[in-house]
Amino acid sequence: MPVTRRWGMARDPAVAGQFYPADKRALLRELEALIPDRPDKIDAIGAVVPHAGYVYSGSVAGEVYAELMPKSTYIILSPNHTGYGARFAAYREPWRMPLGPVDVDKYLLAAIMRNTGLIKEDPAAHVAEHSIEVQLPFIQKTAKAANIVPITVRYGNLPELREVADAIVSAVREADREAVIIASSDMTHYEPREVAKKKDQMAIQAVLDLDAEGLLNVVEENNISMCGYIPAVIMLMCANKMDAKEGKLVKYSDSGDVTGDTAGVVGYAGIIVY
Repeated sequence: MPVTRRWGMARDPAVAGQFYPADKRALLRELEALIPDRPDKIDAIGAVVPHAGYVYSGSVAGEVYAELMPKSTYIILSPNHTGYGARFAAYREPWRMPLGPVDVDKYLLAAIMRNTGLIKEDPAAHVAEHSIEVQLPFIQKTAKAANIVPITVRYGNLPELREVADAIVSAVREADREAVIIASSDMTHYEPREVAKKKDQMAIQAVLDLDAEGLLNVVEENNISMCGYIPAVIMLMCANKMDAKEGKLVKYSDSGDVTGDTAGVVGYAGIIVY
């Protein structure tokens, strides 16, 4: 059974001590090792960032956050690995983290939800979901005063995804926010490296081409197990409405780089859209 939460309760970490260090000092040391110094920042509209344990995908995530110009609000769209909660689910209370609490931009979230009835307030979708949580220490390290808008996505058809994207873009403009949209996603799961790389290259190219519908089609037609492709499609739809011009592949790796096992890898891509 899912763990339920009442509104008014801050969300506790679900994977601290598993995906990343639970100790504040240890976490800061790891973040300092993972985030290189990049003086030239990109004024990004969106990004695709992996969400595995830091030992596996932290270097890819760190490279992305190193290049992102800090923004006041990070709209984080993630898959829903647990299957609990609404199809499009928001969480509006603070997130407790080892580095301190992360506040939700409630004004922007409310504006988004006014623009679409698809997104529901549903703690059940968030309480055990890791794919937003693992982004937060990187945001805390690189954009200390930032707020978030956390939304999990289970599935949706193309018109629904367009509706959510329209709602986000309209709300960002209405609220006059300096925001970036993070699509939290790993790439191919548990296939031989050669197969995973070939599949991932197709999905990555669609993102670099800013082709939202193309990404949806290439993932579904080629059975690419990219867990956050729906969030990435929404991010690309938003980016196109916000006049994005190009994408940049910052880094690609897979779990075999850490384990040495290339027979069944998980791919990780860091992509910035601007």
